[in-house]
Amino acid sequence: MSDLADITPILRDRLPHLRGVLKAHVPMAPFSWFRAGGVAQAFYEPMDEADLAVLMAGLPPDMPVTVIGMGSNLLVRDGGIAGVVVRLGKYFQEIEKMPGHRIRAGAAAADVKVARYAADAGWAGLAFLRGIPGTIGGAIAMNGGAYGGDIAQVFVSAQGVDRAGRVVRLWPDDLHFSYRHARLPEDVILTEAVLQTQPGDREVIQLEMARISAERATTQPVNTRTGGSTFKNPLGPDNPKGLKAWELIDQAGCRGLRCGAVQVSHLHCNFLVAEEGATATDIEALGNEVRRRVEETSGVVLEWEIRRIGETDPAITASGLSA
Repeated sequence: MSDLADITPILRDRLPHLRGVLKAHVPMAPFSWFRAGGVAQAFYEPMDEADLAVLMAGLPPDMPVTVIGMGSNLLVRDGGIAGVVVRLGKYFQEIEKMPGHRIRAGAAAADVKVARYAADAGWAGLAFLRGIPGTIGGAIAMNGGAYGGDIAQVFVSAQGVDRAGRVVRLWPDDLHFSYRHARLPEDVILTEAVLQTQPGDREVIQLEMARISAERATTQPVNTRTGGSTFKNPLGPDNPKGLKAWELIDQAGCRGLRCGAVQVSHLHCNFLVAEEGATATDIEALGNEVRRRVEETSGVVLEWEIRRIGETDPAITASGLSA
């Protein structure tokens, strides 16, 4: 943290009309499901979209901006995050119906809440969101998907604020969706999205969501300190058998592998589980060791699905590996 000087006085002087909450040196561990990581140099929760626009337009051009959601698929490195971390609050969690069986959801709305909202309305097409523990903004940014569905199938448009403080509208052609990927402009913070549904049977939709919930509970280490799926399922000629990431990890002998207080889950080995005292350094080191062993045994290079942000802390070194 010694290199992350308090920049909040500079920001307050430069942006006197901000209406949200601005803090310095905020620990990021509580905002990551891993419960590990360093501090944010500055942390801002905007009051609404107009307030976010004021922030973005007034920041120094060279100051980094990082947006976070629920932290379900996030690893903050131990050295912390330079610049301003933006977290969208209650204003950005609203969900409402639109004509044509469309739903407008704030970028900070939880995926599961959007799925339930659609189900309660008897609108089909969003049940898969029940299996994604994150926010709508995050789901769009990575084309989140599960249980046969993904955002690209239901995405109509999104709205956001760019670095100049302008409100912009994004369409499917702007995002170039592919497997677990969207080409979201780097300078845009999403604030809301419009998703397409269709008429359905409320009871059928609710049963499907209950099935997804039950399957997650039996096949994944839910209610633990984990970041969800660690690696994307590999596509392409290097994986001719179409094996999923967990299968490649299992074949590489990584199930149960440990690095300090972090372990490859015995239940689902594409999940890393952090115990009390785990560091982000150990989490990332274990993930990289898994990648190395999978490439060594299969030739497949796994791609991280967990978003890793911030700087390493040279004072924190990785623990030894153990079975």
